[in-house]
Amino acid sequence: MIEKRVNVKLLKADKFNYLRRSWMLYLMLFLPISFFIIFRYIPMNFIVIAFKDYNIFQGAWSDGSPWVGLQHFKTAFASRDFWNAVRNTLWLNFLDLVVGFPAPIILALLLNELVFKKFKKLTQTIIYLPHFLSWIIVSSIATRLFATSTGIVNIFMVERLGLQPINFLMDKTNWVATYIAFGVWKEMGWGTIIYLAAITGINPELYEAAEVDGAGRWRKLWNITLPGLRPTIVVLLIINIGRILGIELDRPYTMMNNIVKEVSDVLSTLVYRVGIQDLQFSYTAAIGLFQSVICVIFLIAANTLAKKIGERGIW
Repeated sequence: MIEKRVNVKLLKADKFNYLRRSWMLYLMLFLPISFFIIFRYIPMNFIVIAFKDYNIFQGAWSDGSPWVGLQHFKTAFASRDFWNAVRNTLWLNFLDLVVGFPAPIILALLLNELVFKKFKKLTQTIIYLPHFLSWIIVSSIATRLFATSTGIVNIFMVERLGLQPINFLMDKTNWVATYIAFGVWKEMGWGTIIYLAAITGINPELYEAAEVDGAGRWRKLWNITLPGLRPTIVVLLIINIGRILGIELDRPYTMMNNIVKEVSDVLSTLVYRVGIQDLQFSYTAAIGLFQSVICVIFLIAANTLAKKIGERGIW
Protein backbone atom coordinates (compact mmCIF):
# COMPACT_ATOMS: atom_id res chain seq x y z
CA MET A 1 0.00 0.00 0.00
CA ILE A 2 2.83 2.39 0.87
CA GLU A 3 4.54 1.69 -2.46
CA LYS A 4 1.30 2.35 -4.36
CA ARG A 5 0.83 5.66 -2.56
CA VAL A 6 4.40 6.66 -3.33
CA ASN A 7 3.95 5.72 -7.00
CA VAL A 8 0.73 7.74 -7.18
CA LYS A 9 2.44 10.76 -5.64
CA LEU A 10 5.38 10.44 -8.03
CA LEU A 11 2.99 10.17 -10.98
CA LYS A 12 1.11 13.29 -9.91
CA ALA A 13 4.38 15.13 -9.42
CA ASP A 14 5.55 14.11 -12.91
CA LYS A 15 2.28 15.33 -14.42
CA PHE A 16 2.53 18.61 -12.55
CA ASN A 17 6.13 19.14 -13.70
CA TYR A 18 5.19 18.27 -17.28
CA LEU A 19 2.31 20.75 -17.30
CA ARG A 20 4.52 23.42 -15.75
CA ARG A 21 7.10 22.91 -18.50
CA SER A 22 4.64 22.59 -21.38
CA TRP A 23 1.83 25.00 -20.48
CA MET A 24 2.75 27.23 -23.43
CA LEU A 25 2.00 24.39 -25.86
CA TYR A 26 -1.46 23.90 -24.40
CA LEU A 27 -2.05 27.64 -24.48
CA MET A 28 -1.18 27.67 -28.19
CA LEU A 29 -3.80 24.96 -28.76
CA PHE A 30 -6.50 27.25 -27.42
CA LEU A 31 -6.97 29.15 -30.69
CA PRO A 32 -7.28 26.16 -33.06
CA ILE A 33 -9.56 24.34 -30.61
CA SER A 34 -11.71 27.46 -30.28
CA PHE A 35 -11.85 27.77 -34.07
CA PHE A 36 -13.12 24.20 -34.48
CA ILE A 37 -15.66 24.59 -31.69
CA ILE A 38 -17.05 27.90 -32.98
CA PHE A 39 -16.95 27.31 -36.73
CA ARG A 40 -17.25 23.51 -36.97
CA TYR A 41 -19.17 22.05 -34.02
CA ILE A 42 -21.59 24.82 -33.00
CA PRO A 43 -22.95 25.18 -36.59
CA MET A 44 -23.84 21.46 -36.49
CA ASN A 45 -26.86 22.47 -34.40
CA PHE A 46 -28.36 23.92 -37.57
CA ILE A 47 -28.15 20.69 -39.56
CA VAL A 48 -31.75 20.31 -38.43
CA ILE A 49 -32.88 22.86 -41.02
CA ALA A 50 -32.36 20.17 -43.69
CA PHE A 51 -35.35 18.39 -42.15
CA LYS A 52 -37.51 21.49 -41.58
CA ASP A 53 -39.18 24.19 -43.63
CA TYR A 54 -36.74 26.78 -42.35
CA ASN A 55 -37.94 30.33 -41.74
CA ILE A 56 -35.00 32.69 -41.43
CA PHE A 57 -37.02 35.10 -39.25
CA GLN A 58 -38.36 32.42 -36.88
CA GLY A 59 -35.19 30.40 -36.28
CA ALA A 60 -34.30 26.74 -36.76
CA TRP A 61 -35.74 25.48 -33.48
CA SER A 62 -38.96 27.49 -33.32
CA ASP A 63 -42.48 26.40 -34.27
CA GLY A 64 -42.29 28.80 -37.20
CA SER A 65 -40.01 26.29 -38.96
CA PRO A 66 -42.20 23.15 -39.22
CA TRP A 67 -40.72 19.67 -39.47
CA VAL A 68 -40.93 18.17 -43.00
CA GLY A 69 -38.68 15.12 -42.61
CA LEU A 70 -36.97 13.95 -45.81
CA GLN A 71 -39.01 16.14 -48.13
CA HIS A 72 -36.05 18.31 -49.18
CA PHE A 73 -33.93 15.23 -49.91
CA LYS A 74 -36.70 13.83 -52.11
CA THR A 75 -36.90 17.15 -53.94
CA ALA A 76 -33.16 17.16 -54.52
CA PHE A 77 -33.05 13.56 -55.73
CA ALA A 78 -35.85 14.31 -58.19
CA SER A 79 -34.06 17.38 -59.55
CA ARG A 80 -32.15 17.18 -62.82
CA ASP A 81 -29.92 20.13 -61.81
CA PHE A 82 -28.88 18.29 -58.64
CA TRP A 83 -27.76 15.13 -60.45
CA ASN A 84 -26.03 17.22 -63.10
CA ALA A 85 -24.11 19.03 -60.34
CA VAL A 86 -23.23 15.70 -58.67
CA ARG A 87 -21.93 14.32 -61.98
CA ASN A 88 -19.85 17.42 -62.68
CA THR A 89 -18.45 17.48 -59.14
CA LEU A 90 -17.40 13.83 -59.31
CA TRP A 91 -15.94 14.20 -62.80
CA LEU A 92 -13.93 17.37 -62.10
CA ASN A 93 -12.64 16.04 -58.77
CA PHE A 94 -11.73 12.73 -60.38
CA LEU A 95 -9.73 14.53 -63.08
CA ASP A 96 -8.09 16.67 -60.40
CA LEU A 97 -7.15 13.48 -58.55
CA VAL A 98 -5.78 11.71 -61.63
CA VAL A 99 -3.88 14.70 -63.04
CA GLY A 100 -3.27 16.93 -60.05
CA PHE A 101 -2.35 14.41 -57.36
CA PRO A 102 0.77 12.93 -59.04
CA ALA A 103 2.00 16.38 -60.18
CA PRO A 104 3.48 17.57 -56.83
CA ILE A 105 5.03 14.13 -56.26
CA ILE A 106 6.82 14.25 -59.61
CA LEU A 107 7.85 17.88 -59.05
CA ALA A 108 9.18 17.09 -55.56
CA LEU A 109 11.26 14.23 -56.95
CA LEU A 110 12.69 16.51 -59.64
CA LEU A 111 13.48 19.27 -57.14
CA ASN A 112 15.17 16.76 -54.87
CA GLU A 113 17.50 15.78 -57.70
CA LEU A 114 18.67 19.34 -58.37
CA VAL A 115 22.33 19.79 -57.48
CA PHE A 116 22.60 23.59 -57.42
CA LYS A 117 21.01 24.75 -54.16
CA LYS A 118 20.51 28.40 -55.21
CA PHE A 119 18.69 27.35 -58.37
CA LYS A 120 16.64 24.87 -56.33
CA LYS A 121 15.55 27.57 -53.85
CA LEU A 122 14.73 29.99 -56.67
CA THR A 123 12.66 27.32 -58.43
CA GLN A 124 10.79 26.46 -55.24
CA THR A 125 9.96 30.12 -54.62
CA ILE A 126 8.64 30.58 -58.15
CA ILE A 127 6.41 27.50 -58.12
CA TYR A 128 5.01 28.33 -54.65
CA LEU A 129 3.78 31.79 -55.68
CA PRO A 130 0.63 30.78 -57.65
CA HIS A 131 -0.83 29.21 -54.48
CA PHE A 132 -1.12 32.68 -52.93
CA LEU A 133 -3.15 34.05 -55.84
CA SER A 134 -6.91 34.07 -55.39
CA TRP A 135 -9.09 32.33 -57.94
CA ILE A 136 -10.42 35.74 -58.98
CA ILE A 137 -6.92 36.65 -60.16
CA VAL A 138 -6.33 33.22 -61.70
CA SER A 139 -9.61 33.36 -63.64
CA SER A 140 -8.65 36.83 -64.90
CA ILE A 141 -5.32 35.44 -66.06
CA ALA A 142 -7.14 32.60 -67.82
CA THR A 143 -9.39 35.12 -69.60
CA ARG A 144 -6.45 37.28 -70.70
CA LEU A 145 -4.58 34.26 -71.99
CA PHE A 146 -7.31 32.11 -73.56
CA ALA A 147 -10.14 34.43 -74.60
CA THR A 148 -11.24 33.55 -78.15
CA SER A 149 -10.72 36.95 -79.78
CA THR A 150 -8.61 38.94 -77.29
CA GLY A 151 -6.57 36.23 -75.57
CA ILE A 152 -2.80 36.31 -76.00
CA VAL A 153 -2.63 32.63 -76.96
CA ASN A 154 -5.24 32.89 -79.70
CA ILE A 155 -3.79 36.15 -81.03
CA PHE A 156 -0.39 34.45 -81.34
CA MET A 157 -1.94 31.38 -83.00
CA VAL A 158 -3.83 33.49 -85.57
CA GLU A 159 -1.29 36.20 -86.34
CA ARG A 160 1.97 34.27 -86.03
CA LEU A 161 1.06 30.69 -86.84
CA GLY A 162 -1.88 31.25 -89.16
CA LEU A 163 -4.10 28.84 -87.20
CA GLN A 164 -7.75 29.08 -86.28
CA PRO A 165 -8.58 30.37 -82.77
CA ILE A 166 -9.54 27.79 -80.14
CA ASN A 167 -12.48 28.30 -77.79
CA PHE A 168 -10.64 27.41 -74.57
CA LEU A 169 -13.31 28.92 -72.31
CA MET A 170 -16.43 28.51 -74.45
CA ASP A 171 -16.12 24.88 -75.57
CA LYS A 172 -17.14 22.34 -72.92
CA THR A 173 -14.24 19.92 -73.43
CA ASN A 174 -11.66 22.71 -73.67
CA TRP A 175 -13.11 24.40 -70.58
CA VAL A 176 -12.67 21.24 -68.51
CA ALA A 177 -9.06 20.89 -69.71
CA THR A 178 -8.35 24.56 -68.90
CA TYR A 179 -10.00 24.21 -65.49
CA ILE A 180 -7.84 21.20 -64.58
CA ALA A 181 -4.65 22.74 -66.00
CA PHE A 182 -5.00 25.94 -63.98
CA GLY A 183 -5.77 23.95 -60.84
CA VAL A 184 -2.59 21.92 -61.27
CA TRP A 185 -0.55 25.04 -62.04
CA LYS A 186 -1.85 26.87 -58.97
CA GLU A 187 -1.45 24.12 -56.35
CA MET A 188 1.32 21.89 -57.71
CA GLY A 189 4.19 23.87 -56.18
CA TRP A 190 2.51 24.21 -52.79
CA GLY A 191 1.86 20.47 -52.66
CA THR A 192 5.56 19.73 -53.01
CA ILE A 193 6.27 21.11 -49.52
CA ILE A 194 4.92 18.02 -47.76
CA TYR A 195 6.72 15.62 -50.08
CA LEU A 196 10.04 17.46 -49.83
CA ALA A 197 9.71 17.38 -46.04
CA ALA A 198 9.06 13.63 -46.21
CA ILE A 199 12.12 13.15 -48.44
CA THR A 200 14.34 14.92 -45.90
CA GLY A 201 13.17 12.35 -43.31
CA ILE A 202 14.59 9.45 -45.31
CA ASN A 203 17.79 8.05 -43.78
CA PRO A 204 20.78 9.33 -45.85
CA GLU A 205 22.67 6.13 -45.06
CA LEU A 206 20.31 4.28 -47.38
CA TYR A 207 21.51 6.39 -50.32
CA GLU A 208 25.15 5.87 -49.29
CA ALA A 209 24.66 2.11 -49.12
CA ALA A 210 22.96 2.18 -52.52
CA GLU A 211 25.90 4.08 -54.02
CA VAL A 212 28.29 1.49 -52.63
CA ASP A 213 26.21 -1.20 -54.34
CA GLY A 214 26.49 0.70 -57.62
CA ALA A 215 22.95 2.13 -57.79
CA GLY A 216 22.43 5.14 -60.03
CA ARG A 217 20.15 8.12 -59.41
CA TRP A 218 17.16 6.47 -61.06
CA ARG A 219 17.60 3.26 -59.04
CA LYS A 220 17.92 5.23 -55.78
CA LEU A 221 14.80 7.22 -56.63
CA TRP A 222 12.80 4.09 -57.42
CA ASN A 223 14.00 1.87 -54.55
CA ILE A 224 14.60 4.41 -51.76
CA THR A 225 12.86 7.74 -52.32
CA LEU A 226 9.50 6.48 -53.56
CA PRO A 227 9.16 3.77 -50.85
CA GLY A 228 10.05 6.43 -48.29
CA LEU A 229 7.29 8.67 -49.65
CA ARG A 230 4.67 5.92 -49.77
CA PRO A 231 3.15 6.52 -46.29
CA THR A 232 2.78 10.24 -47.03
CA ILE A 233 1.31 9.53 -50.47
CA VAL A 234 -1.23 7.10 -49.00
CA VAL A 235 -2.39 9.53 -46.29
CA LEU A 236 -2.81 12.41 -48.74
CA LEU A 237 -4.54 10.14 -51.23
CA ILE A 238 -7.05 9.06 -48.57
CA ILE A 239 -7.74 12.71 -47.71
CA ASN A 240 -8.22 13.61 -51.37
CA ILE A 241 -10.56 10.67 -51.95
CA GLY A 242 -12.55 11.79 -48.91
CA ARG A 243 -13.11 15.12 -50.68
CA ILE A 244 -14.23 13.54 -53.95
CA LEU A 245 -17.72 15.04 -53.66
CA GLY A 246 -16.60 18.24 -51.97
CA ILE A 247 -15.58 21.22 -54.04
CA GLU A 248 -14.96 24.84 -53.12
CA LEU A 249 -17.03 27.63 -54.62
CA ASP A 250 -14.38 30.08 -55.79
CA ARG A 251 -12.66 27.98 -58.44
CA PRO A 252 -15.64 26.80 -60.54
CA TYR A 253 -17.68 29.95 -59.89
CA THR A 254 -15.00 32.34 -61.16
CA MET A 255 -14.11 30.25 -64.21
CA MET A 256 -17.59 29.18 -65.31
CA ASN A 257 -19.86 30.92 -67.83
CA ASN A 258 -23.37 30.28 -69.13
CA ILE A 259 -22.15 28.57 -72.31
CA VAL A 260 -20.34 25.80 -70.39
CA LYS A 261 -22.75 25.70 -67.47
CA GLU A 262 -23.70 22.11 -68.30
CA VAL A 263 -20.20 20.90 -67.33
CA SER A 264 -19.20 23.63 -64.86
CA ASP A 265 -22.22 23.72 -62.53
CA VAL A 266 -21.11 21.79 -59.41
CA LEU A 267 -22.65 21.27 -55.99
CA SER A 268 -21.07 24.38 -54.46
CA THR A 269 -22.34 26.66 -57.25
CA LEU A 270 -25.76 24.99 -57.07
CA VAL A 271 -25.92 25.61 -53.32
CA TYR A 272 -24.86 29.23 -53.80
CA ARG A 273 -27.32 29.87 -56.60
CA VAL A 274 -30.32 28.14 -55.04
CA GLY A 275 -29.55 28.58 -51.35
CA ILE A 276 -28.12 32.11 -51.17
CA GLN A 277 -29.65 33.81 -54.19
CA ASP A 278 -33.05 32.06 -54.16
CA LEU A 279 -33.17 31.80 -50.32
CA GLN A 280 -33.97 28.06 -50.31
CA PHE A 281 -31.92 27.35 -47.20
CA SER A 282 -33.51 24.05 -46.19
CA TYR A 283 -33.18 22.58 -49.68
CA THR A 284 -29.49 23.43 -49.96
CA ALA A 285 -28.84 22.32 -46.37
CA ALA A 286 -30.16 18.90 -47.40
CA ILE A 287 -27.79 18.92 -50.40
CA GLY A 288 -24.87 19.88 -48.17
CA LEU A 289 -25.70 17.14 -45.65
CA PHE A 290 -25.91 14.56 -48.45
CA GLN A 291 -22.55 15.79 -49.77
CA SER A 292 -20.90 15.48 -46.34
CA VAL A 293 -22.25 11.98 -45.72
CA ILE A 294 -20.95 10.74 -49.10
CA CYS A 295 -17.53 12.30 -48.41
CA VAL A 296 -17.33 10.52 -45.04
CA ILE A 297 -18.24 7.21 -46.71
CA PHE A 298 -15.48 7.67 -49.30
CA LEU A 299 -13.01 8.62 -46.55
CA ILE A 300 -13.77 5.52 -44.47
CA ALA A 301 -13.66 3.28 -47.54
CA ALA A 302 -10.30 4.68 -48.66
CA ASN A 303 -8.83 4.35 -45.18
CA THR A 304 -10.09 0.76 -44.85
CA LEU A 305 -8.62 -0.15 -48.24
CA ALA A 306 -5.27 1.39 -47.29
CA LYS A 307 -5.12 -0.71 -44.13
CA LYS A 308 -5.94 -3.88 -46.07
CA ILE A 309 -2.97 -3.34 -48.38
CA GLY A 310 -0.66 -2.87 -45.40
CA GLU A 311 -0.57 0.91 -44.92
CA ARG A 312 -1.28 2.75 -41.68
CA GLY A 313 -4.10 4.97 -42.94
CA ILE A 314 -5.10 8.12 -41.08
CA TRP A 315 -6.54 6.45 -37.95
